[in-house]
Amino acid sequence: MEQLISGATTALITPFKNGKIDEASYAKLIERQIKNGIDAVCPVGTTGESATLTHEEHKRCIEIAVEVCKGTNTKVLAGAGSNATHESIDIAKHAQECGANAIFSVSPYYNKPTQEGLYQHYRAIANSVEIPVMLYNVPGRTGVDIKPETVKRLFEDVPNIFGIKEATGSIERTIELVTKVPGLYVFSGDDAIDYAILSCGGKGITSVTANLLPNLKSKLVHDALKGDFASAKKLNEELFEINKVLFCESNPIPIKAAMYIAGLIDTLEYRLPLVPPSKENMKRIEEILKKYDIVGV
Repeated sequence: MEQLISGATTALITPFKNGKIDEASYAKLIERQIKNGIDAVCPVGTTGESATLTHEEHKRCIEIAVEVCKGTNTKVLAGAGSNATHESIDIAKHAQECGANAIFSVSPYYNKPTQEGLYQHYRAIANSVEIPVMLYNVPGRTGVDIKPETVKRLFEDVPNIFGIKEATGSIERTIELVTKVPGLYVFSGDDAIDYAILSCGGKGITSVTANLLPNLKSKLVHDALKGDFASAKKLNEELFEINKVLFCESNPIPIKAAMYIAGLIDTLEYRLPLVPPSKENMKRIEEILKKYDIVGV
């Protein structure tokens, strides 16, 4: 099996131009992540507006990420989530075929499977590929929580399930997982509590803020993983304001606006039903951005 991914990973935005994926900008954004020490990029997750991409667009985003990261130290942890298991399997197989290092898969949304349904769903996806598989638990969006007992069962029964992106916002959940499931790679899925999760035994983060500040996010994680918790804590506190404002509206609305304001993307486009932030929130984002040095613009 592939070497397992750990450390600082970025939940990539998907830039659009005239309603289509801006492939050139996408590649440049990934190159900037590589230059600033990010361990893996995560195309087509929540932040990448995967819910509104066609399957062809979804697959193309993974292909671009693999092409750009080839020959570098930055890996590709590709999004392969759906509320239909067969669709997740199709994307997972494509990710493996085009060279992704691993996949992450959000829990099925809207149809609210039972814990047994979640077990069977993830087992089927993982059994369809050989590359490592990361669970992604974000019950605030999906309406279903992957319980620790189910995580433990999957980790013990399915060899290539190696970790979970934990986005419940609960430190208690992280502690429960690292205690009950030794060897599981727990990733922070909430920027504001990256330090807390890492200090409790987390193996990495998947960050929205890292789209803007990959240099600071990668340093925070690398410092924590080598035991320099004082530095990691200081960085986490310095990032508090930007982490907070980037969730003033539904993700990825604020992060795309921030990237546009910072000059990292040329156009500010979303796919409906997402729309640009309110004027008030746009101003808040602009004011907070003035407090940070955005490198590589």
